[in-house]
Amino acid sequence: MDDMTEPTDDTSTPEPIASTPVTSPPTSSSSAAWSALPDWEKRFRAPRVSLPDWAEDAPSRALFVSNVTGTYELYAWDRDTGEQRQVTDRPNGTTDGVLSPDGEWIWWFADTDGDEFGVWMRQPFKGGADEPAVPGLAASYPAGLAIGRDGTAVVGRSLDEEGTSIHVVRPGGEPVEIYRHRESAGVGDLSYDGTLVAVEHTEHGDAMHAALRVVRLDGALVAELDDTKGGTKDLGLAVMGFAPVDGDGRLLVGHQRRGRWEPMIWDVATGRETELRLDLPGDVSAEWYPDGSGLLIAHDFEARTELWRYDIASGVLTRVETPTGSVSGATARPDGTVEYLWSSAAVPPVVRSTSGAVVLDPPGPQAPPSVPVEDVWVDGPGGRVHALVQRPEGATGPLPTVFDLHGGPAWHYSDTFAAAPAAWLDHGYAVVRVNYRGSTGYGREWTDALRHRVGLIELEDVAAVREWAVSSGLADPERLVLTGGSWGGYLTLLGLGTQPDIWAVGIADVPVADYVTAYQDQMEALRPLDRTLFGGSPEEVPERFRASSPITYVDQVRAPVYIAAGVNDPRCPIRQVENYVERLAARGAVHEVYRYDAGHGSLVVEERIKQLRQELEFAARHVPAATGTRPEGG
Repeated sequence: MDDMTEPTDDTSTPEPIASTPVTSPPTSSSSAAWSALPDWEKRFRAPRVSLPDWAEDAPSRALFVSNVTGTYELYAWDRDTGEQRQVTDRPNGTTDGVLSPDGEWIWWFADTDGDEFGVWMRQPFKGGADEPAVPGLAASYPAGLAIGRDGTAVVGRSLDEEGTSIHVVRPGGEPVEIYRHRESAGVGDLSYDGTLVAVEHTEHGDAMHAALRVVRLDGALVAELDDTKGGTKDLGLAVMGFAPVDGDGRLLVGHQRRGRWEPMIWDVATGRETELRLDLPGDVSAEWYPDGSGLLIAHDFEARTELWRYDIASGVLTRVETPTGSVSGATARPDGTVEYLWSSAAVPPVVRSTSGAVVLDPPGPQAPPSVPVEDVWVDGPGGRVHALVQRPEGATGPLPTVFDLHGGPAWHYSDTFAAAPAAWLDHGYAVVRVNYRGSTGYGREWTDALRHRVGLIELEDVAAVREWAVSSGLADPERLVLTGGSWGGYLTLLGLGTQPDIWAVGIADVPVADYVTAYQDQMEALRPLDRTLFGGSPEEVPERFRASSPITYVDQVRAPVYIAAGVNDPRCPIRQVENYVERLAARGAVHEVYRYDAGHGSLVVEERIKQLRQELEFAARHVPAATGTRPEGG
């Protein structure tokens, strides 16, 4: 609670593909300054890149995200010449970008200071002035985008007073609305020949489990697929993409019919569904190989990723070799190679190829490594809970310990590199990341378990892992930090109030603090999810919202609380944070609040470092890591 998204972190050691760097390597003086920085800051500052997205009909043209200037922005890359060019340059950064199939245009979403409300702009791939991509459409929240080979665009929009609408925009023409509904929906994909549009929608009222509809460009119905009908429930579908072949109406679809995410092929003309019964135990996603002959399979199981190639004609599944760890994105190239963004908890990310080369090597110094992750399974009230545990190198317990709760809630922590947990480790804290009920990657029932006891169920799992951490000798029960961002920030504040005796400090980033006010103020697209989780709106089920809202328990909070909030955040709006803070202040509770000029997090490196430094210093004042240990640079 990403289009192109910000990468995790990265490093590289194999032979890179030659390319012109986006900026010059550090000078000797800047190298000296770099050496003087603490490792935790280096991990944030080190240049990083995302997995490059490439144009379907011009595969040498690519688009990626990098923080090389200190702010995450979009970059164009001509792989034939090696030339790289910064596309966007905005104070609060830009990460949402799409290449047109011919590679001639870069579309990017222009919001205001992170508020996620804006319009699509476009710029020629080789450079030039930005222009409105769809002049006839006013600003909105984005709800998907697909661009056709003839320049036709299918644009999804979300507005508080109108719900979701989808518009077709032909070159030189006016936008034509082909879909509208109050419930959440979005553009899934546009067929290769530009005649069919796949829409994900939740018209049935269950925002956690979408249905699919395929329409023509005039909105005429072609086919529907809805796994929530016929007495079934809690079965979602997801668009994975049309076949990349002219005249081919096959749509790759994700389904949950056997208790996990799996791919199948749906022929929208005949209605034939071909389920791929893959002998893989975890969630499975897929995308087409460029010639349509096979599927690139991403298998996510127990916080790690494997890649496979599935041959459609023979049904043969072949392993695509990758190191042990996590793949944050992968794509099959026309030459048959696979490029992927890989990392582990110990090793910063790198964009690799199955050819053995590093695909895109960012300039400048690399991020320092961290320590490996240990897998722990704990018996919880709803089943076995998976936790990822790291401890400072050479340290023995009991240690001050940070319990880091992920956002989402439909997401999960994996064996991947992250700068913030590594910073806590550098300062003497053990780090425990819990994949509580609600997390993805452990089956549909685990993900869907939150309903009606939102927040409270997740915290039961966190408490079980906490008990293990203390009884095993890892964690000092008097020095436990509860922290998280977004949904993790929400759980942090809820945990401080409902479990006041077990946490020494709470640190919440962009949290839900007052759920009813958050529901009233948040972007419209999120309200259907809340109604699904709670079984209704605050007016319909007030007791459930009251039981799951941190502000209900604010007077029970004993631990010092640190809160960081973006003043332009449309997901966890500022007013509901202020309500919670006022209640803390009224009773004289120890707390600090940091408000910053951005939305749901920041894309500016210095801002991220500033926030984490403040959090480290806050924790050090109230839960010192070890005798004499103070935050580096604090």
